[in-house]
Amino acid sequence: MILKPTLLDRSNKLNNSFSIKHKKYKNFLKIWHYHKELELVVLVKSTGTRFVGNHIDKFKEGEIVLLGKNLPHMWINDSAYFKKDSNLVAEAIVIHFKEDFAGEDFIDLPELTIISELFDCAKIGIKFSGAKQDEMIKRITALIQMDGFDRLMSFLIILKDLAADFERELLSSTSFIHEFKKVDKKKLEPIYKFIVENYRNNFTLEDIAKVAHMNPAAFSRYFQKVHKKTLTRYVNELKVGYACKLIRENKHSMASICFKSGFNNVSNFNRQFKNILTYSPSEYNKKYRNIL
Repeated sequence: MILKPTLLDRSNKLNNSFSIKHKKYKNFLKIWHYHKELELVVLVKSTGTRFVGNHIDKFKEGEIVLLGKNLPHMWINDSAYFKKDSNLVAEAIVIHFKEDFAGEDFIDLPELTIISELFDCAKIGIKFSGAKQDEMIKRITALIQMDGFDRLMSFLIILKDLAADFERELLSSTSFIHEFKKVDKKKLEPIYKFIVENYRNNFTLEDIAKVAHMNPAAFSRYFQKVHKKTLTRYVNELKVGYACKLIRENKHSMASICFKSGFNNVSNFNRQFKNILTYSPSEYNKKYRNIL
C-alpha cells in the first residue's frame, strides 16, 4: 500500500530555466511522488487513473494538467498496459519549472499577476479544457524544438494563455494547500492556525471571528472574498481531506473515520464527502484499493 509520497529530484541539470521532455514508456511508473518544481503535463497517448492529492479520476490522451510544487501525484495506466504482449504506449510531454524560473522576483511583477494566480491555483492541481486545447498541445510540443530566448518567451505566453483562455477543473481539495500567498499569509496566519487546530472540533463562526478580531458577519464576508468559498466549505474540505488520509491508511472503519474527521453523523459525512470529491467514501476507498 502506498501511504507516503516519494520526493523525486526534478531539478534541471542543464543550463536552462526549465526542462521539457518527451517521454515514451510501455507504462507510466507506479510511483506516488512529489517534487519541488511545478509540472505541466500533456498526455499524448495513454489511458488510466490519475491521482492528484486526494483526487482520483480517469485520464485519457489529450489532457493538459498543471501541478503545483510539493503536490503528491501519480498516473497509473489501465491493466492492459502491463500485459507482456501489450503494444500500447504511454506517452507524455512533461515540463518542470520553479516559480522563479525567469528570475527571482519576476512572478511579483504586476504584469504577471495572471500567471501568479495560475500558480496559486496549481497548488491543488488544474486540468485544462476548451476549444483551443488541440492548438495549445501543438504549441507546447513545439517548445521541444526551441531553445534560448524564443523558448522562454513562448513558454511564458503559453502560461498566460492557459490562465486566460482555458476552462479549469481544480483537482484536489483545500486540505492539500499548506502554503499561502505571501501577501495574505501574515495577516491570515492566526486564522489558519486556529482552523487547522480546531476543524475537527466543530468550532462556531463566533469562535473564529474572535481570533480575527472581527464581528462574525464581517469575518464571513472577508473569508469568502479571500478564498472564493464559504468558511463552511473550506472547513468541510479539510475534514474530507483528513478522512481521505484515514481511508488510505486502512486502519479504521468508515464510521470511525466519520467521527475522527469531525463529522457528527455518517449521513452528513457521506453527503459532504460526495459534494466535495464527487464520490462517496466507500467509492473513494474502492478506487484507491483497486488501483493499488
